[in-house]
Amino acid sequence: MSRFWSKVVHGLTPYTPGEQPKLTNLIKLNTNESPYPPSPGVLEAIRAATTGDLRLYPDPDSTALRQAIADYFGIARDHVFAGNGSDEILAFAFQALLNHEGPLVYPDITYSFYPVYCQLNGIRAEHIALNDDFSLDLTAVPDHAGAVIFPNPNAPTGQSVSLEHIAQLCRRLPDRVIVVDEAYVDFGTETAVPLVKDHPNLLVVQTFSKSRALAGLRVGFAIGQPELLAGLERIKNSFNSYPVDRLASAGAIAAMEDRAGFEHDRQRIMASRAWVNEQLTVLGFNVVPSQANFVFARHPQRDAGELALALRDRAIIVRHFRLLRIDQHLRITIGTEAECKALIEALKEILA
Repeated sequence: MSRFWSKVVHGLTPYTPGEQPKLTNLIKLNTNESPYPPSPGVLEAIRAATTGDLRLYPDPDSTALRQAIADYFGIARDHVFAGNGSDEILAFAFQALLNHEGPLVYPDITYSFYPVYCQLNGIRAEHIALNDDFSLDLTAVPDHAGAVIFPNPNAPTGQSVSLEHIAQLCRRLPDRVIVVDEAYVDFGTETAVPLVKDHPNLLVVQTFSKSRALAGLRVGFAIGQPELLAGLERIKNSFNSYPVDRLASAGAIAAMEDRAGFEHDRQRIMASRAWVNEQLTVLGFNVVPSQANFVFARHPQRDAGELALALRDRAIIVRHFRLLRIDQHLRITIGTEAECKALIEALKEILA
């Protein structure tokens, strides 16, 4: 506490990021990063961009990056907004699009940055409870919602909703902004990007941090109709008009262009997820069906916190949330094949 803090700061409960421990020989399965390195083309593009031009500000409109994203999805460039990671774009969205008289509606178990953004911006929130199996029922969104946001797949549960259910929500609440946070969409869920052309109230947000192995660059993007993106642009230009730096932009463009490498690593991660699911089930875990690059599981006879500590003693870090309804679950990032095997062997030893 400090007497120099504002009332807003005094009242905040900040987001707790995943631990980045400095341990040797660590198997890090707690923050959903890619287990595989970026495309070689990404590293080459960054090296090529390391020139004297770094003395100059980057393009404030991220034109080349937005064009690469537009080309990938087959949409117009004016439907793309780029920023420093999806979290920055979400922060802009909370200020520009989600702060209304009606409550902002999101699931009761979801990305824990949402309540922080609500606190920071004075937004009244209303939760819809996930079903007992952690699935999200969008028909439970009330008509009095001021706006809606949810991850698809959800975090930390890994469950997803169908495009038809998203489209139904957009049609039911045509005057309310619907934000679909697709940080994990590439691991088994259909993107809602194709719905944008028919729904001016829909904003789809993605990141390069997960499936494209660029968490260290902090690049994200949103796709929506130009009128919606103009709100984000107004906030950006009132905060930081140069959001994506030259090196990050070069690396992100190369990542978007390497479709074969992206698909190869994506398939490897999904195959490892299926194997981990199978092995955890054999060990007695209840595993929530996941379409993300992590699994969400509990063991009915063992305390989740104790399991997390026992894994840590073996230099394996997983995520344990001490939150209502999920305090007996572990969220486990899918690592390399070798890391996944080490995880299962460690759990066999602990459970024995």
